Amino acid sequence: MSDLILQRGGILCVVSGPSGSGKTTLCRRFSESDSAAAYAISATTRLPREGEVDGVDYFFLAREEFETRVARGDFLEYAEVHGNLYGTLKSEVLGHLEAGRDVLLDLDVQGAAYVREVSDAAIREALVDIFILLPEGAELVKRLRSRGTETEEQLALRLFNAREESRHWADYSYTFVSADREIDFATFRSILTGERCRSRRLRKGPEETTFPGV
Repeated sequence: MSDLILQRGGILCVVSGPSGSGKTTLCRRFSESDSAAAYAISATTRLPREGEVDGVDYFFLAREEFETRVARGDFLEYAEVHGNLYGTLKSEVLGHLEAGRDVLLDLDVQGAAYVREVSDAAIREALVDIFILLPEGAELVKRLRSRGTETEEQLALRLFNAREESRHWADYSYTFVSADREIDFATFRSILTGERCRSRRLRKGPEETTFPGV
């Protein structure tokens, strides 16, 4: 009898949630703690904020270059948000999935919807989407104020957008309410651990040598 070796296809994990939900932090932390996962860096036409690094935080592209690459079919998804273009390059995703590595994307609800509509069977099979809700009331305002970079008018817009985005939670396979960093990370990790064990993601790999008499 020989031992069965199972190989796993990569997961495309799309994570959405309003500002302050910690979606980017969760994606980065998981990818840094797990060698079988990679965080896909988005491209954007917005200007870098102080301390942001090209190729680390985002790929910062001029609008003309971004639109040229859209026309060339380089993007898995893209959307315009608050006057700036954001998108995920296919080069940040497909190679990892084929190698059995998971790819983590933090996208807004528009980008997530775009990915769900992709016709590529491999993308649809790999897709897992998670929505992170913020607590309501004072905690929501506290989270949105945490950046300390917005005016009161900008904060009011973020509060409105957070509530509008949260209306889409039922479109996602998984939803949880953010508690704190450690609880959120444990919940996030448990979802991906379960998804990695789904039988449909596993395929039979090369078998080990059969030993005589076994």
